[in-house]
Amino acid sequence: MDKEELKENIGESVLEKDELNTQTAENDDVNKESEDKDLESEKKEEKKLTPEEELESLKDKLARTFAEMENQRRRFEKERDDAYEYGGYSFAKEALNLLDNLQRSKTALENDEKLKNTDALKKIVEHLDIINNDMLSIFKKNNIEPIKSINEKLDPNLHQAMMEVEDDTKEPGTIVQEIQKGFMMKERLLRPSLVGVSKKKTKEEQKEDQKNEKNQ
Repeated sequence: MDKEELKENIGESVLEKDELNTQTAENDDVNKESEDKDLESEKKEEKKLTPEEELESLKDKLARTFAEMENQRRRFEKERDDAYEYGGYSFAKEALNLLDNLQRSKTALENDEKLKNTDALKKIVEHLDIINNDMLSIFKKNNIEPIKSINEKLDPNLHQAMMEVEDDTKEPGTIVQEIQKGFMMKERLLRPSLVGVSKKKTKEEQKEDQKNEKNQ
């Protein structure tokens, strides 16, 4: 056997040994995985619930499922009722602008010097009042009604104070002026009333008024 053949034999022997080592390592890994699975299986068997425990677990899951179904049913019913009761909420809120514009038009015409005390103005105002009352009647049929304000105590849930008016004849916080009428749609606020509320005069203001009265 020459040197070249000897080298080839040695190389083949080394390769075979490496392959054998690789195969042995793979077999060890497989065996280890098998042992791990066996351990997990044993643990699962140890954790296996008794029939009574399984029954209680099923009862708990069933109760949770029924509770969730009931909650979903209630949410659906509430959404359905709200859609029925307040389906026109956005439309009604926008329609209030028509009432505002009617009132602004009426005020502008009444303040027009050329039209004051004329028969034409009286007829126009009468027609505007008719339209205004018709709209209020339609709103009322749809459970939309104005909020009471004048001489009422300020309610932050219904009124928004825009100014204070000195008035010693009223209790502080009493509404004495309505800047813009507010409306309710059943129990839901469409918009608050913009109002002016009374306040007492300060001592300095009272003294000043007394001085003015004496001077007069």
